[in-house]
Parts: sequence; structure tokens; C-alpha cells
Amino acid sequence: MQGFPPVINELCRTLILGSMPGARSLSEQQYYGNPRNHFWRLLYAVYAPGATQDIQYGDKLDFTLRHGVGLWDVLAGCERQGSLDADIRNPEVNDFSELLTRYPVVERIFFNGQAAWQLYQKQVQPKLLKQGIGSEIRYGTLPSSSPARAMPFEAKLEAWRLISQGE
Repeated sequence: MQGFPPVINELCRTLILGSMPGARSLSEQQYYGNPRNHFWRLLYAVYAPGATQDIQYGDKLDFTLRHGVGLWDVLAGCERQGSLDADIRNPEVNDFSELLTRYPVVERIFFNGQAAWQLYQKQVQPKLLKQGIGSEIRYGTLPSSSPARAMPFEAKLEAWRLISQGE
């Protein structure tokens, strides 16, 4: 499986990282393309409560960028049957050295679930710190927006409000 390129621009101070797109997202060629995934609903509830989310994918990406939020995944590729993070084999990480050097305004990285944080912490962060990159970035882990994460939407939303604080 191969992931997607980052969605980011020079204004993004916040980066949200997943682990690896699920099977439905890969087939749709869209970040969080599974309609049962709460990602877009959470993002709109944080930044534009009451706004419709039934819009084109490109408009959703523009929405994130307008709010200074970039999207990417920790992994560039892996082997996996289905969509569960627990089934990831042979992970290949994205090039965060290049991304964070190219976009030095990123000051906060939030992980969409524990698996993304654990992969980053184990396979990315030590290399970055050795290179002197990212030591001033603040990190946070959010409850996964995945439908596999059994948690009421309102509880997820309360935690996800962190992404708009401190801007």
C-alpha cells in the first residue's frame, strides 16, 4: 500500500498525522474517505460549527489549509490486509526531515490516534532529533477519528478542540 502526498502550505502551523490511509480511503484516493470516519465531521465542528460537510473533497482540503492545518500520514507505505493499524507490516515512514525543513512554520503536530503517535515516536522522532529538527514542536495525541475507535462523537470532539487552541 502507498499513502498520499502531504496536504500542506506555507501557512500551516498545525499538522495532523494519521498512521496510514485505510482501504476505503485508498480506493477513493482521499484522506479520510470512509464516510463512517469522523475526521471531516470533527474538523468542521472545531472550525466551523454548523457548516455543511457535504462538499467536494477539494473544498475540504482547501478548508483545512485555510485554517492553517496540514494533513499527512506517518507512513508512506506498508503491507496490510484491511484497514486496522494492528495489521501493519513492513512500515515505510514518510520523509519528515524534508517536510519540516520545507515548512518550518509547523509548530504543532497532532496524531489521529495512538498508533500514529507510536509509529512517529519510534520510527521518526529519534532521527529528526539527531538532525536537530523538530525539538521545538509541540505534540498531542487525539482519539482516533476511525469508526473502529468506539467512543461517542461528543467525547472525541471535546478532545479534538485542542487543535484550534493556541493559534
